[in-house]
Amino acid sequence: MTENRPIYITGPTASGKTGRAVSLARRLDAEIVSADSRQVFRRMNLGTGKDLEEYGDVAYHLIDVVEPGEPYNLFRFLADANAALDDIERRGGQAVVCGGSGMYVEALARGTRLPEVPPDEELRRRLRGESLETLTGILAGMKTLHNSTDTDTVARAIRAIEIETYYAAHPELKPEPLSHTPLRQPLIVGVEIDREMRRRRISSRLRSRLDSGMVDEVAALLAEGVSPETLIGYGLEYRFITLHLIGQLTLDEMITQLEIAIHQFAKRQMTWFRGMERRGLTLHWLPFDMPEDEFVDQVVALHKEYYDGV
Repeated sequence: MTENRPIYITGPTASGKTGRAVSLARRLDAEIVSADSRQVFRRMNLGTGKDLEEYGDVAYHLIDVVEPGEPYNLFRFLADANAALDDIERRGGQAVVCGGSGMYVEALARGTRLPEVPPDEELRRRLRGESLETLTGILAGMKTLHNSTDTDTVARAIRAIEIETYYAAHPELKPEPLSHTPLRQPLIVGVEIDREMRRRRISSRLRSRLDSGMVDEVAALLAEGVSPETLIGYGLEYRFITLHLIGQLTLDEMITQLEIAIHQFAKRQMTWFRGMERRGLTLHWLPFDMPEDEFVDQVVALHKEYYDGV
């Protein structure tokens, strides 16, 4: 390696990116920095797909760092991820950033810095009780909605409006738009998987995780006092399983609706990644079924080629 700049491994859910990142980290004696918006929460394992058994002796960061229900957002992620990357660099190590949360991956790769936006209790009181459709309309009048992340739930929509309201009052603090291209882009490798194979792997993985006790995992969180509203706000597995456990969905309805939602989520992930490319970032796509050693060889070669050319 000519320089120990981070290597990013990303891709849609069920593409196998974690295993690829771990293999790369083993080859380079590197540490993994997770870029997943839900794997930060402790005891949320099956539903977030942590697959910690894959890591073995590979060191990792930003997994199991906060309690369920504790606020965690892009601001905190950037602070934590940059602290981890700075620490790895200071020790002369190599970092592999791995995750499918496109907004997190893109913001970190671009070097985005965000001011901390304080809560606006008066605004929250005014918006409380509004429908998600109404909140989405308000937010759309404040900024361009590139994806549905900000409007997945009422709580997220209110927070997004809160942030935009703060920036309107403090325009000097608003971060540069995502269309800004960094002077030196990091190497970002995407694990590419065709739509039909992705769908099959999602369905198979969902069945496996349900068989492994994913419903019990959510039930345990509820039993320890995490509110249904909080779990529903985490979306996907936690949303639909919680709705089942509080009696709003039958088991069959839960499984059917959850599977559909995960497929839709994967599609939104791919939309975000393609948007990253339109906004000036280069993603090097490698097939998900490439032999492990060949995948690692390709990434190492890309890394060397990139830095030899700058």
